[in-house]
Amino acid sequence: MQDGSVPIVKELVLVGGGHAHALVLRRWGMRPVPGVRLTLINPGPSAPYTGMLPGHIAGHYGRAALEIDLVRLARFAGARLILGAVGLIDPVAQHVAVPGRAPIAYDLLSLDIGVTSDMADLPGFADHGVAAKPLGRFADRWESYCAEKGAARIAVIGGGVAGVELALACAHRMRALGRAAEVAVIDRGEILKEWPGRRRLLAAMDAHGVARIEGVAPVAVTADGVMLEDGRRVAADFTIGAAGAVPHGWLADCGMAMHDGYLVVDDQLRSISHPEVYGAGDCVHLRDTPRPKAGVFAVRAAPVLAWNLRADLTGAQRRRFRPQRDFLKLVSLGGKDALAEKAGWTWSGPAMWRWKDAIDRRFMDQLRDLPAMARPAPPKDAARGVAAEMAGPAPCGGCGAKLGAGALAGILGGQPGDDAAVLMTGDVRQVISTDHLRAFAYDPVLVARAAAIHALGDIWAMGATPQVAVASVILPRMAARLQGAWLDEVMAAARDVFAAAGAEIVGGHSAMGAELTLGFTVTGLLDRAPITLSGARAGDALILSRGIGTGVVLAGEMQMRAHGAEVAAVWAQMSTPQGDAAEILAPHAHAMTDVTGFGLAGHLGNLCAASGVGAEVWLAQVPLLPGALRLSEAGLRSTLFAQNQAALAGRVALADTPLGALVFDPQTAGGLLAAVPADLAAGLVARLRAKGHDAAQIGQVTTTPQMVFHASRP
Repeated sequence: MQDGSVPIVKELVLVGGGHAHALVLRRWGMRPVPGVRLTLINPGPSAPYTGMLPGHIAGHYGRAALEIDLVRLARFAGARLILGAVGLIDPVAQHVAVPGRAPIAYDLLSLDIGVTSDMADLPGFADHGVAAKPLGRFADRWESYCAEKGAARIAVIGGGVAGVELALACAHRMRALGRAAEVAVIDRGEILKEWPGRRRLLAAMDAHGVARIEGVAPVAVTADGVMLEDGRRVAADFTIGAAGAVPHGWLADCGMAMHDGYLVVDDQLRSISHPEVYGAGDCVHLRDTPRPKAGVFAVRAAPVLAWNLRADLTGAQRRRFRPQRDFLKLVSLGGKDALAEKAGWTWSGPAMWRWKDAIDRRFMDQLRDLPAMARPAPPKDAARGVAAEMAGPAPCGGCGAKLGAGALAGILGGQPGDDAAVLMTGDVRQVISTDHLRAFAYDPVLVARAAAIHALGDIWAMGATPQVAVASVILPRMAARLQGAWLDEVMAAARDVFAAAGAEIVGGHSAMGAELTLGFTVTGLLDRAPITLSGARAGDALILSRGIGTGVVLAGEMQMRAHGAEVAAVWAQMSTPQGDAAEILAPHAHAMTDVTGFGLAGHLGNLCAASGVGAEVWLAQVPLLPGALRLSEAGLRSTLFAQNQAALAGRVALADTPLGALVFDPQTAGGLLAAVPADLAAGLVARLRAKGHDAAQIGQVTTTPQMVFHASRP
């Protein structure tokens, strides 16, 4: 993790979460280079281990078994993770382009983006077929297909080892599900031509009833089959593209030395035209020692890649990558049976499967069983209490880092304040509010979007139209040449959010500090009376516009106990504005607030106290973010949880359960909580959900001054 006392002077960017980069992240986490910001860019929060794909298709492994959790690895390495697809690399300006973001600058760049088996040029394939690579879409489609009933008709386009292995896995899975299946492999040439283990693989195809269609090319894919150039049609309702992996098309447009679309690297894994660019895995061509595309070379290259990146950053001597001439190939045969081949020799049987399984699991284990990093020791002769304070989990970011209600009670006079102050300038009513966040992630763009949406929440909750914003930006200590790029990333992201809301950033202040902290003071205009906390009426329905759980999931991410997909869902929600939700709720809301640092219970408590009412909440109706309940059941709590719970002692009737604990969880850029006429609630929820918000009616306003949380609706 980057030490806040060391200035950042270099930018290292990894594009792609392939096998080599996953191992680089692990090594970096165990021995980071101080003064370097490490960034990983990948389309999704996880990357597949392709060696286990056939076993997953056959039903031997669950989806999670072959997913490399990049969110967890990035946290371990102290790396910024950007979830996005690179569109272009400018090796002259040394920028990486990701749609929707300012250009990402680098001093050193490494590529490990793999290849694709997408058959974009085959008519109908985009609509009716699915490529075996990348894995995500393929695995989702396969899971849905396996859930169907009736006979299966599967076609695999591509008669290489990968295509045959997938066909055998498909046939085995359908048989295990009790579905009659027709599985065919189509190849324009000869299936498994010149492969040393061809005879045994063909025998396995025959044993599994997999048909071979050779010497004829497919010309189109339809919803019910594959059309061949000789006029025949192969019946199929699930068509897989595995006809040879090809490089990603955008890479060839980047102006670097290429070989048939692959980045050309030397024996140190550096681009031969741009030495500040490295590459490993299937996306590169090894100029001095060309090798076939295979994951084993990416794994073997990882230590050299990690060493050479460190060497360039620190001034050490680089090393050469010397790939082996031949390697052990282990091919699944559908069931728990495999074929091994090396140097022309072949072996097959269950023992080969166990060997393959052990190798695959060992690889994944090293990316899951990450060593616990030592906590910083308290300074010598520190005051009593310092060691105890440092012994606990690191303080949360986002709203989990805010002061609790107890600390603010004296300042607020013990009374809940409205979300924003109302100013009168002549006949014009204006609201103003300010908010800021301690960074909850290493990505300034993600933090900026969430901070802007979080600050706008107060304006939306009052029923106002956002007007202008003033920024407050604290950057971590860094070299002067990097400051402009960091600030550009932050302000571009914030401008996009405010512009979409109809507001403009008109100024701000910047400084350097120990860590990234962002805030905004925002104004809004009112064309009606403000919606305050004090208008709720007994009988009103309570609507929450989005799920809760950001605090516990972000705490889980910091402790590397949250799953990558769970964290990605939280990031996505925090990055989604709620102006449209406010437009739906504001005309009908008697009272409204946004759920942030004090949690659902705290903000509902403020609304009830200001209105002189109570509330009933049905916990089963409260929308939850993925992973929130799982992590709560595991005992995780955000930093602010205990203070939020203590502040409501005696005011809340609530069973002590993991689900109940989530109502005290601090939320960052949380949902709008509105008290609306009961007869309008169902229609308003439907409109919110139609806009993509995970909204629900979670309870009702009562005359009793207490807040009661029921497990389910009485």
